[in-house]
Amino acid sequence: MKKIIVCLVAMTAIFAFTTAEKTKFSKEALSKKLINTENKEVSFKSILKKHTGKVTVIEVWASWCGDCVKAMPNVKAMQENNPTVDYVFISMDKAFDKWQTGIEKHELKGDHYWATDGMKGAFGQSIDLDWIPRYIIIDKTGKIVIYRAIETDFDKINETLKTLQ
Repeated sequence: MKKIIVCLVAMTAIFAFTTAEKTKFSKEALSKKLINTENKEVSFKSILKKHTGKVTVIEVWASWCGDCVKAMPNVKAMQENNPTVDYVFISMDKAFDKWQTGIEKHELKGDHYWATDGMKGAFGQSIDLDWIPRYIIIDKTGKIVIYRAIETDFDKINETLKTLQ
């Protein structure tokens, strides 16, 4: 009986640890290079540094992603209701031109970057990317407040943004 209890406690602890929200990005994630709209490499760390002192929403998306496109009206409403928040869009598109076309087509307002190796690539793995669209919220101090939100979490996202401004 003791072995069963110990096993259950251990499994619960492991589950709680693996599903816990992260409060900062790993060194690995910070070192990853993304491409900006001028087709130049920038580190994820430098992207975050640009938004220091501001509440920031990061959306990981792709122009080919149906759920991402369906969520665009919610993103635009979020931006309209939270004009003092910074918005960073990181694309998982397969080609530079498709990414650029997606930005224009969906009229996305914010800073734009492209992870050239897609969802399963080095950047995606470094942020535990398992679904897009994915939303990450960072507070003014640089702490991650929401690490993993998806298109069905806009109520949670909007409530969080209200508390951070």
